[in-house]
Amino acid sequence: MTQTLDGKALAEKIQTQLITQVTAGQSQWGRPPGLAVLMVGDNPASAAYVRNKERACTKVGIASFGRHFPAHVTQAELTAVIHELNGDDRVDGILVQLPLPSHLNGVALLHEIDPDKDVDGLHPLNMGRLMRDERGLRSCTPAGVMRLLKEYEIPFVGKEALVIGRSILVGKPMALMLLAANATVQIAHGKTQDLETLARRADILVSAVGKPGLITAAMVKPGAVVVDVGINRVVNLDTGKARLVGDVDYGAVAPLAGAITPVPGGIGPMTVAMLLENTVLSYQERLGG
Repeated sequence: MTQTLDGKALAEKIQTQLITQVTAGQSQWGRPPGLAVLMVGDNPASAAYVRNKERACTKVGIASFGRHFPAHVTQAELTAVIHELNGDDRVDGILVQLPLPSHLNGVALLHEIDPDKDVDGLHPLNMGRLMRDERGLRSCTPAGVMRLLKEYEIPFVGKEALVIGRSILVGKPMALMLLAANATVQIAHGKTQDLETLARRADILVSAVGKPGLITAAMVKPGAVVVDVGINRVVNLDTGKARLVGDVDYGAVAPLAGAITPVPGGIGPMTVAMLLENTVLSYQERLGG
């Protein structure tokens, strides 16, 4: 029987644990953790993500220092704000909400964030720490995948894992984390030949592409663990109503899989939970030494 990997339930469990840690920290150090999310423009999806993050911060007890900038804000203005936040002792985490307008260089802005406040885990120093398997802030989505798989005691050692997608946000760090857990890892991408045959070999299949229906039943080994990182908004042409779906054809794949993440309710809530956890970790290390 297929096991559903419930990211929403685990995220709530993690948030409950973080409330205890934040309460203890505030008693000891006299202030809560602080997170600054910088958003540019009026992208509806970004606005929804930021609202979710701010609500989660409020629930856990993290102070929000978010800033919303008009779409015409300059690179220099954003850089100055990041430098200001780097020096603000109330702020333990800084995140630039993506995507950004085309005139802004997101990579350059990321490089300006203090690596110890980089709660997205994407600064080159933190990526290097991941590569070397050293302690540091980890990219939230792949860290959320790993935490969810460990919660359900999914075995990694010696298993064949395939990560579909090679982004710096998910695909590459996901592969490194699976490798650190002693899985045998391959990465597939848009130039990969015969993806179906490659995918059918995988004991652990992670799709992070953003293409609805990419993963079909023909691509899944019976009993495999299927992790769907994709989040896609699909509109029903008859009703005009939109719904969220992943990369996986869930109805066809779920009966074959040994375990599978739903969309929504799988990796999305875990990403937010790891952002909160990274913020609290930064807070504890900065104030506790």
